[in-house]
Amino acid sequence: MGDCEMGRISANGLDFEYDVTGPDDGEPVVLIMGFGAQMTAWPDSFRTGMAEAGFRVIRFDNRDAGLSVQFDDAPFPDIPALMEAVEARQDATSLAPYLLEDMAADAAAIIDGLGLGSAHIIGASMGGMIAQILALNHPSNVRSLTAVMTTSGDWDLPPSEPEALAALIAPAASPAREDVVQKALKTRSIIGSDPRLRDSDDMLMQRAGFAYDRAFRPIGTVRQYSAILAQPRWHTRLDSLDLPTLVLHGGRDPLVKAACGRDIADRVRGARYHEIDDWGHDMPSQIIPNLVSEICDFISD
Repeated sequence: MGDCEMGRISANGLDFEYDVTGPDDGEPVVLIMGFGAQMTAWPDSFRTGMAEAGFRVIRFDNRDAGLSVQFDDAPFPDIPALMEAVEARQDATSLAPYLLEDMAADAAAIIDGLGLGSAHIIGASMGGMIAQILALNHPSNVRSLTAVMTTSGDWDLPPSEPEALAALIAPAASPAREDVVQKALKTRSIIGSDPRLRDSDDMLMQRAGFAYDRAFRPIGTVRQYSAILAQPRWHTRLDSLDLPTLVLHGGRDPLVKAACGRDIADRVRGARYHEIDDWGHDMPSQIIPNLVSEICDFISD
């Protein structure tokens, strides 16, 4: 396995932090992380597992996350107005500083900027939404699509459990490290996997502390949330996709219900769907070998 290459790249007129792991001649796999999360939220065992299987694994911080570009000069999003527009099924694009389709354009530009041409795309949660839009809007950049614990974007699908959504978007008690770590632990206990699968509290707190020390950018997550809400729906376009597609979802996910993942698989011709019963909205260590095996088999077919 090749050494881990870290760096910054200018793409789509913006600066992004990225790293690459795996053999130089491996087929490229690009990982797109979810709402408010940094590229380091991909478990090391997942990334190294893919690399050890022979893939060249690229991950990057989305805009407004981690060490990538911040949009702090943008107006603060009016989330209540956005939610009202969504409820009324009105065009809300002007109410957000950017959309998921802009984040998909970032990913396409990173793929081009790294000289990859195209890559296998794996997106988790919001990253899975971005991955679908990337495949729709930039098909020449996508060899295959793996959508993990995400949705087709259809507003008529079952919504998040109120407690799960509240846990995700609620701020910490204060910006202090201890409060942010405790908030992350509480959130994971609500949206995460069955306790039999979930990682230990100590492990979760260690990861949350690492994320805080690397970059704490709560306002960026608000802008990302506005991008999710304001993005024009894409589910009606999914039947136009003509590429290998795998959908992975947890049967216990209270934030993005399994029906949302199944809807992607139903809409994309020939898509595979794999559901894990006790899996929630997280990536616990116990299921990583299963996920890596499933994805590697899929990509290699």
